[in-house]
Amino acid sequence: MSKPETKPKVRIAIDLGASSGRVIAGIVSDGKLTLKEIHRFGNPAVELPSGLYWNIIGLFHEIVTGLKKSVELYGDGIASIGIDTWGCDFGLFDSTGELIAPPHQYRDPRFEGMAEKMHALLPEVEVFGRTGIKTNFYNSSLHLLALRLKNPNLLTEASTLLFIPDILAYWLTGVKAVERTIASTSQLLNPRTGDWAFDVIESLGLPRKIFGKIVAPGAILGNLRPELKATLGRSDIPLVVAPSHDTASAVAGIPISRGETLWLSSGTWSIMGVEIRQPITSAEALELGFCNELGIAGTVRFLKNIAGLWLIQECKRQWDLDGKEHSFDELVEMSAAAEPFTAFIDPDNAIFASPGNMPTKIRDYCEKTGQSAPESIGQILRVATESLALKYRYVYENIVRLTGMDFTRLHAGGGGIQNEMLCQATANALGIEVIAGPIEATSCGNIITQMIATGETADFATGRALIRESFGFTTYSPKDIGSWEKAYRDFLRIIS
Repeated sequence: MSKPETKPKVRIAIDLGASSGRVIAGIVSDGKLTLKEIHRFGNPAVELPSGLYWNIIGLFHEIVTGLKKSVELYGDGIASIGIDTWGCDFGLFDSTGELIAPPHQYRDPRFEGMAEKMHALLPEVEVFGRTGIKTNFYNSSLHLLALRLKNPNLLTEASTLLFIPDILAYWLTGVKAVERTIASTSQLLNPRTGDWAFDVIESLGLPRKIFGKIVAPGAILGNLRPELKATLGRSDIPLVVAPSHDTASAVAGIPISRGETLWLSSGTWSIMGVEIRQPITSAEALELGFCNELGIAGTVRFLKNIAGLWLIQECKRQWDLDGKEHSFDELVEMSAAAEPFTAFIDPDNAIFASPGNMPTKIRDYCEKTGQSAPESIGQILRVATESLALKYRYVYENIVRLTGMDFTRLHAGGGGIQNEMLCQATANALGIEVIAGPIEATSCGNIITQMIATGETADFATGRALIRESFGFTTYSPKDIGSWEKAYRDFLRIIS
């Protein structure tokens, strides 16, 4: 008698980015992982008189909608759920579980002037030595300091700080906990102990009481709240603590080769780094802008944030407003047809950090640095794309120097790898192979963490091998190295 057919288990990844969110189902069948998008929704920031916020209640509504659709499709086949989001942003809850300080957007101007105030209390070299994180405008530490100085009553009333994925997990399960990889983005965690850096917290005058229990990726937080059964049709689904920072999930989902742990997560932000075992907190690492965030299985993600596709997305947004609408594919074609190496920008210059008329900002930067300002859409994008690849080269060289490691390939994942021109430019600029895939690296990392937590997969090496067998990868080999070497020298003169 043949055995009854066993239905494959379904894992649900809730993946939220700074511009949109998705609910994705992951299913392993015949030794391969397949992904199916169940629900997609926008995630615009909301500007109120008191600042720039995320619509956290709207996000929760969309997540519940996506879970309802998932249950309708897969029923009792759903084995677990995991959440990942961007880092740093947080909300505050009182002792009754009420959200009393909804999460501001990390670009909210309350961070202005806070770095200087923080460093007057604790020099940056000490903050970096204790947290492994360089001071950046988006750090939770600066936004909490702003709250202490401008609205201290909220901190007095607060009982618990939760980051975006922790808030959503709490509303789904009723359990309050902070996931470790997301906490490591805050500039308030000790990367050596994996616990809060209370010496830094107290130096900033922040109350210890709001910094609660930290859990590691792979923990099972609990089942969905029974009250959700009426809406979803099920509540007996465990929520697994994924690597809740989307970059941590993305790196988990990139099938890094043994000994070749150089990676690039390509999206609105580009983040380049290496997976290592101990943080690097030298003065040179601080000076060069590197951070130490925590990853899967006790690893450290030694990394540098780079402006990324933000430049191109903001250009497109402005052109759309101006009535010059083009798809991203069309924009890539226009860029490829433009003349190479006519001008360069530093993608991480402060002028490009805020939204608003990015094409004009690019032209202004070029003029101020004595270069010919690009005029056409294609030429502006060509300048942005080549400059981004050359900034990757700059960061890559610093990683090699700081780690003492050599690399023959870069593993790239995320939505940005769909820009084939940027991938080829990256290989050309770095002079090493770029292996691009998977596009859905973040969801893949989220899902294999769930599989490990529930015993379906042995470890991350096995999970990454599954990803390697399941998705298509494109290899970009370096071309025209001489021209790119000259361009890199010119680029360095412009940004120095």
